[in-house]
Amino acid sequence: MDKQGFTTGIVHADRNTGSDHGGIHQPIHTSVQYGFDRVEDLIGVFQGTKKGGFNYARQGTPTTAALERKITSLEEGVGTICFSTGMAAITATFLTLLRAGDHLVSSRYVFGNTNSLLGTLRTLGVEVTTVDACDVEDVKNAIRPNTRMVFVETIANPGTQIPDLRAIGKVCGERGIAYVVDNTITSPALFKPKAVGASLVINSLTKTIAGHGAALGGAVTDTGLFDWGAYPNIAHEYRRSTMREQGLLQIRKKGLRDMGASLSSEQAHSIALGAETLALRVKQCSDNALALAHFLEGHKAIGKVLYPGLKNHPQYGIAQELFKGASWLLSFELIDPKRMIEVVNALELPIKATGLGDTRTLIIPVRQKNVWVDEGSGRLPSA
Repeated sequence: MDKQGFTTGIVHADRNTGSDHGGIHQPIHTSVQYGFDRVEDLIGVFQGTKKGGFNYARQGTPTTAALERKITSLEEGVGTICFSTGMAAITATFLTLLRAGDHLVSSRYVFGNTNSLLGTLRTLGVEVTTVDACDVEDVKNAIRPNTRMVFVETIANPGTQIPDLRAIGKVCGERGIAYVVDNTITSPALFKPKAVGASLVINSLTKTIAGHGAALGGAVTDTGLFDWGAYPNIAHEYRRSTMREQGLLQIRKKGLRDMGASLSSEQAHSIALGAETLALRVKQCSDNALALAHFLEGHKAIGKVLYPGLKNHPQYGIAQELFKGASWLLSFELIDPKRMIEVVNALELPIKATGLGDTRTLIIPVRQKNVWVDEGSGRLPSA
């Protein structure tokens, strides 16, 4: 990716790694079953001793594998697993790497569905502590002897809080704790969590990377920085692989083979095509969002604008240091919250939508602490 540049590397990835009949795009492989000339090869694929083979589409296809290589390159990792949705990627990561009695430290500023999942983990015996991840001391104080993982989002949905990403990475590195960073809002076009010591990077491919609101998908990428050989929760059967492979292998086997959260070839192909314009879309969305943020700051009906590209944002310095742009996510609060329905209904261009992740401007109200908060920008989060 470095030799060719970000966008060139994505656009030519399929051709450079080889595709059928010289096609410039990987074809959509719809086969569920895979056959072999020799039974020894079939056994080798099932046992994991034969590299490059496919045993059942639930664990991946040539089409999803091509997308995984592309995401791995974007995040400068050592491997990636694709899932049916971003939430499937997060759920698989938590459920396959954490056990009852383990402790997870999570930012309290996370997507609503992720917060719901943290509640589910508690019912399964995983201890969860939510902290103000913008303050590394809060993270440090929450760590216990049984802490296995720290989880944060690069830019929180919807409040736009940015954790002290570099300082948290240093703490996790010193203490041997897996550092999981959700890179969905920024995407690798703006930020690569590997630079701050992330062990695993999660992307909801539905959002920034695919970008057109036409395909669901998620991904987990291993940066190669974490020592899975020292991680106590890797099952014995996966210890036969190299240290670098153990974490992703367990996530793939448990998350795809056992849980079935598989990405279809059709969706993988759509996401791969959307990724080709990632850098162009992110730059334009960031520019649009910043212009909108400045406009809203001067509007008499607006009480507060939350956007990392504004100098008055609490984590503006971190955004300037780490990110190549401030992303498409922008939130704002009305001086009079009771006017929310009136104001949103009066908007002509923004679409009153159920989620985020599109080339169109979407807007959705989010209720926080019994107050309606309106959100607006290039694409906006659901409650």
